Amino acid sequence: QVQLVESGGGLVQAGGSLRLSCAASGRTASTYTMGWFRQAPGKDREFVAAISWSGGSTLYADSVKGRFTISRDNAKNSVYLQMNSLIPEDTAVYYCAASRRSVLITTYDYWGQGIQVTVSS
Repeated sequence: QVQLVESGGGLVQAGGSLRLSCAASGRTASTYTMGWFRQAPGKDREFVAAISWSGGSTLYADSVKGRFTISRDNAKNSVYLQMNSLIPEDTAVYYCAASRRSVLITTYDYWGQGIQVTVSS
């Protein structure tokens, strides 16, 4: 009932910026909490950021606070992750996700396919 497709990944130098986009489809997609997760090689998937259906509430992992910004445009059924001041530790596959739960609950029901972000020194 909810399909997610990420785009905007790639290779960037440390200190640079990148914006990830997630196109959501589904009749009630705009009512979902949307989030971004990432998974580095050999590590578990970790929470990055989330935004409520209204955009009024956001949540960030400590590792990205002040550097990443999550936003959404419900008219376009899209969610974005603006990543600034990137560091090599940000290298991972990034996943867009959707949930009917609060932004405070990092359990998600629907997932995109994932896109690679690589930050070089």
